[in-house]
Amino acid sequence: MGFESQEVERKVVSILNILGKQREPLGARVIARRLKDHGVELSERAVRYHLKLMDERGLTKSVGKDGRLLTEQGIEETRNALARDKMGFALSRIEALAFRTSFDWEKCSGLVPVNISLFPSENFKKALRAMREAFEAGLCVSELVAVACEGEKLGEVMVPQGKIGFATVCSIIINGSLLKAGIPLESRFGGILQIRDHKPTRFVDFIHYAGSTLDPSEVFIKARMTSVGEIVSSGGGKIVANYREIPAFCRPMTDNIVTKLKEAGLGGLIVMGEPSQPVCEIPIALNRVGMVLMGGLNPVAAAEEQGIEAENMSMSTVMEYRDLVNFKEAWSE
Repeated sequence: MGFESQEVERKVVSILNILGKQREPLGARVIARRLKDHGVELSERAVRYHLKLMDERGLTKSVGKDGRLLTEQGIEETRNALARDKMGFALSRIEALAFRTSFDWEKCSGLVPVNISLFPSENFKKALRAMREAFEAGLCVSELVAVACEGEKLGEVMVPQGKIGFATVCSIIINGSLLKAGIPLESRFGGILQIRDHKPTRFVDFIHYAGSTLDPSEVFIKARMTSVGEIVSSGGGKIVANYREIPAFCRPMTDNIVTKLKEAGLGGLIVMGEPSQPVCEIPIALNRVGMVLMGGLNPVAAAEEQGIEAENMSMSTVMEYRDLVNFKEAWSE
């Protein structure tokens, strides 16, 4: 990229990543605040300096007083720059989203982590029909969703022209809730979980978060490795799922938190193992407990299995719990 130091380059890539998640221009003040959320300390003035450099190199373009947008060159740069620094990016996204989760099950309010899927407007009704049975079969973290038309926002994500945005609750709701309770949780990997007779059996493929620049769920869904529709019809198939571990002595408290979340319509737990015992054929260390969590994008995977393409942004943002509605309401709109 021709910058003077690797440190400058990393800051530029951080700004590019923030702009890349948006469909609308962002100003220096907003960028500085979001950089702080990602552990990068830059003043508003420093952000303006970096944006000027990025304009000169054709990575960003000014949109008047509204701020900056990425150019095509900037979009390409976000895909290619500093691949080694992106290692573990999926894990850092999980940790950041868990920290931002503030759901209070007693008040039924607060921020909940969500995935965003963008469907072509003309295909959205068809996508809802394809997802309906997956929701009804419980192949989701929650039946709570949100829908937004072009120009509207889901959390921090602006829905682009010609698209309808669809938010599904992410399994990180469990990460965030355990974090707030002081329970240490290790996010190990995302994978493809085989289901037989409606029961989880084993992981047949997985990607460790610490070694990935992408969310495993997005990879597996685009690779057409799921068969959510078959589970609905026959009780057997493959879904996206996530694997976590907690200390064994935290199991009773974790059980209580999972129950409270479920009462609020926020599930996600497929199975929790016994101390030091394998779960879905995944070995575990002494005095640890394995947890298998449902992937929030499984209903969307059911739509993609029917040839309905979506642009998925898993673990992308947070939304207020009270802004979510039951899928049946979205279906009836």
